[in-house]
Amino acid sequence: MELLECTLSIDDLDAFVADLGAIGDRHDVTIQAFDARYVAGRAHLERAVDLADRAIARGENVARDRAVEILLYAAGRRQIDRALEMGVDEGETRAVVLVDEDSTGNEGVRSDGGGNADADETASLEAVADLAAVVATEPTLEEPDEETLCSFFEITDAERGATDASLSALVRERVALLEVEK
Repeated sequence: MELLECTLSIDDLDAFVADLGAIGDRHDVTIQAFDARYVAGRAHLERAVDLADRAIARGENVARDRAVEILLYAAGRRQIDRALEMGVDEGETRAVVLVDEDSTGNEGVRSDGGGNADADETASLEAVADLAAVVATEPTLEEPDEETLCSFFEITDAERGATDASLSALVRERVALLEVEK
């Protein structure tokens, strides 16, 4: 999994999503863009990818598209409409774009014999960074928006006060609970 932390300026969301899909198809990877305010760090997205892949492997996925299934897990929600809040929208957004090779066997070599998964992810990330919508590449995950994360994932002050777990750990717990609640 590779991440591009950036600022996006999107004029046409449908065209931007189509561009991401075309890059993903060209390099045989999954690409999903997130509003960085809703992401509690790299581990949050890694956990979402792992759980989405497990659901797909078991035939328990809600979405037909892997990128949407990853979005559902990252959002900790089964309803696509509610999970979309975590995605990007038209206008300027501090974002993180996830690129993940989805047919990986061992140690970064694709199971279909088609090449190197790491190279596919890197090439995809470069293609995404070259899109006109990417106006800057800059850290977007260093300082999480705690208020937005607590509100979106329904983490209360009482819950935070009752544990010494980090906010990132509590968000990952919400992501994992989606598996239990289905």
